[in-house]
Amino acid sequence: MRLRGVRRSSNIEDRRRNGRRGGGGALGGLGLGGVVVVLAIGYFTGVDVTPLLTGGAPSGSTASAPQDLTPEEARAAEFAGQVLTTTEDVWTGVFKEQLGETYRPPVMVLFSGETASPCGGASAATGPFYCPADRKAYLDTAFFATLAERLGAEGDFAAAYVIAHEVAHHIQNELGILGQVQQARQRSGEVEANALTVRLELQADCLAGVWAAHVDGLLEPGDIEEALNAARMIGDDHLQRSAGRVPQPHTFTHGTSAQRSQWFARGYDSADIESCDTFSAPKL
Repeated sequence: MRLRGVRRSSNIEDRRRNGRRGGGGALGGLGLGGVVVVLAIGYFTGVDVTPLLTGGAPSGSTASAPQDLTPEEARAAEFAGQVLTTTEDVWTGVFKEQLGETYRPPVMVLFSGETASPCGGASAATGPFYCPADRKAYLDTAFFATLAERLGAEGDFAAAYVIAHEVAHHIQNELGILGQVQQARQRSGEVEANALTVRLELQADCLAGVWAAHVDGLLEPGDIEEALNAARMIGDDHLQRSAGRVPQPHTFTHGTSAQRSQWFARGYDSADIESCDTFSAPKL
């Protein structure tokens, strides 16, 4: 993705200088292979797997002294801020042209290790998420390395897609969709609630595709394939197989690899918000 010359968004809250940083070595007696699998499950199922990584110890029991950011962390912040700027520019235009409304961008919180949010604790095990209560997207910048090195989703546009996906949840919040789905989930059983969440997540993938369609001038050869590959690598079925489990569709909360990549592609091909109505789609 060509980001040279793109300004860094001012809607960044960087908590990493005072954040907690985890230590090295095996966690919770799992060893490296087990840690990778558990992290993969936590990142993309919305389940806080911290107890599995710490052997049941409560998170946040110790804190390290504030540290200066490393060059890698500084680059990650610059990248996240620039990608956030592209979402601001795109959605400002799309809201005006397609909806006749004014777009209010979210704040992105960068953290390291763990932090707090009105939606609950955020840690390296919970992965990127959006909190509608404070209209902020939360991102541990170490996630970029996990995405590429451990989950097989390489490339800067794969990382950009993840940011665009979380911003898409903000779009859903702005349009009142998040609140409607939450109310419907509260009236539903577990299987039905999971199915609603899948539709919500696939819509966010589609909206990320709409964003990608409007940054064509910044795209490099292979960028869209990087995003599609990332979508496939974080499908519920793929992650469950990677964890040594037989995929259980009734437990899915984000959609299969095929569904996630297909809905991203639909948004990209149409460049239109209306194409992302997963809740009216008879088949996902």
